[in-house]
Amino acid sequence: MAEHRLADGASLYYETHGTGPALLLVPGLGGVAPFWQRHVPALARHFTVVLHDHRGCGRSTPSRIAYSVAQMADDLRQLMDGLGIAKAHLVGHSTGGAIGQVLALDHPDRIDRLVLSATWTHADAYFRRLFETRAEALRRLGAAFYGRLGNLVLYPPGWLARHADRLEAAQRASPLPATPDEIVLARIEALLAFDRRADLPRLRHRTLVMAARDDAVTPAYFSEALAAILPDARLVLHPTGGHFYNHVVQDEFERLTIGFLAGA
Repeated sequence: MAEHRLADGASLYYETHGTGPALLLVPGLGGVAPFWQRHVPALARHFTVVLHDHRGCGRSTPSRIAYSVAQMADDLRQLMDGLGIAKAHLVGHSTGGAIGQVLALDHPDRIDRLVLSATWTHADAYFRRLFETRAEALRRLGAAFYGRLGNLVLYPPGWLARHADRLEAAQRASPLPATPDEIVLARIEALLAFDRRADLPRLRHRTLVMAARDDAVTPAYFSEALAAILPDARLVLHPTGGHFYNHVVQDEFERLTIGFLAGA
């Protein structure tokens, strides 16, 4: 557990676990390393797992800057440089998947195999309306309501019905500092501006595209589009799991991820 100083003076919190080939686990909009916590024991048996809190989130510097997916990707590239990682596998969930797209396109020699998890190609009408609604809820009703609203779309209804109280209690008890509303809103704007569709046909990395069919945040048609346009991609759609399917079907997510990254 440590901090890496970026070129502009901001710091990224990071931690490493395990031994083996480097594996970057990149979280989504929430931007904090504990998103991956339950997966670390399994993945660290095969890889040197690198986790980090995005700039603005968790224990990293709460910079008031113009956020973009390209900026998030460059922060991660700087972390790789600081840790002496010339090349790594990358598993990116949602926003992390957009970051993975950017790194693989703009620094192809730095990425080995790529897992694009519950991510998207661009902000279509549905995606834009969803995130503009979530942003408006944050502005008008505050962070607590924003979090409760988020849970309704991040998990499938049946799973949430069984785990809602425990989930919300854990979120309230989190030791991490809350991301300032201003930064959350700036990060949402970054998601809405992201679009690298024109470049995707030249992304030549072996890629596993994975999502759940009932994802209400990044619907499965985004994953289908990614798998169709990427030259060397395999698509896996889980029957259920919602946006955070990796938590709902944890064992299957880990089995497929390890098999893909470690396979011949």
